[in-house]
Amino acid sequence: MKLQIKAFFFNAKTDYLPYYKHFKVVLDEDAKAKDLLVAIQEQNDMFEFPKQKLIFKINGLVVTANEKMSNIVETLGTELQVDPVNSYRANHGFRINDKDFMESYALLEPYCNEEDLTYYKSLYALHYASETSNFQRDYIGDAVLLLAHRLIENGSEYKAEILKAISDADSGLFDCEYENNLFDPEDHTETINALKIMAKGTDETLPSIFEVLLSKFMGKKEEQKKPALKKQSARTISTVEGKKCAYYSGTDVINSTMFEDIQKAGATVVRFSRETKGSGATLFEDHRRLALTKAGTNLLDALDHGADVLIVENEADYDLFSNNLKEIESVMGRDINLEIVLASDFLASNQRAAA
Repeated sequence: MKLQIKAFFFNAKTDYLPYYKHFKVVLDEDAKAKDLLVAIQEQNDMFEFPKQKLIFKINGLVVTANEKMSNIVETLGTELQVDPVNSYRANHGFRINDKDFMESYALLEPYCNEEDLTYYKSLYALHYASETSNFQRDYIGDAVLLLAHRLIENGSEYKAEILKAISDADSGLFDCEYENNLFDPEDHTETINALKIMAKGTDETLPSIFEVLLSKFMGKKEEQKKPALKKQSARTISTVEGKKCAYYSGTDVINSTMFEDIQKAGATVVRFSRETKGSGATLFEDHRRLALTKAGTNLLDALDHGADVLIVENEADYDLFSNNLKEIESVMGRDINLEIVLASDFLASNQRAAA
């Protein structure tokens, strides 16, 4: 495997800012991710990486030492950028200050045993793959949230204390819109959502029976007053012919025919790195500014890759982007001159044009 590598360099004792160097590397088909770093070090002995607990990023995805390079190349290609798992915490090359990992564990340590600690340590890579950490540097990490759920599921008598600990942290449970940057992804969305439901349940005073009955009675009266909602027809959109269109799925699930549909409409397809990242929609009620920051980061990524139009797959994401665009621009400190279109409206307009 002949690879073009862009590698991160930084020494906190001698360097003011990190920098990158380029390498040409040849690896055998059975090489592991750690062999890539060894090959770089053979060409430049200033390149440093830890021999224990080795995890790092390739093209933004977290890999472990024993990940097969053949799998990485098959997925990411032969032009690769390698970085420490958290460049903000880098001391020397890929060696990082990882004390935050055990600081997060300390939140739940009083409620844990040795088996729980062993489980938590197995989540080292997942902790540093937390997407929220890209927006909140003091985020406690996804790993400790999974530990909290495990403790509660195993019947811990300290459920209320556990939920309070992960919720009251400077950046904790309610900053998490679950997605991780592992090369081999893991989906723990249901676990995080379950924790949020439990945590909110502990913070709210249960209504009295009278209040419940009154609410139901008043709700029925309100329903009788309201006319039935009419189903909205597809919004009319301006033509995309001759424009540059990006497609935002907001999840790892991508409509595989969308790029063909864009081309058939006479537009140019634009790809951007955050087309599958969360929009912040699930954070909007709990942490509005963080939600707007995530939304703005995605929109600007599309814009900076040359898009004129952003076609958005999911309605919740579309509503966040379109209904709060001015506030998003204010948070990001930039104008975002994008036409934002719901995917179903785009497809409906295409069908009408073809008829």
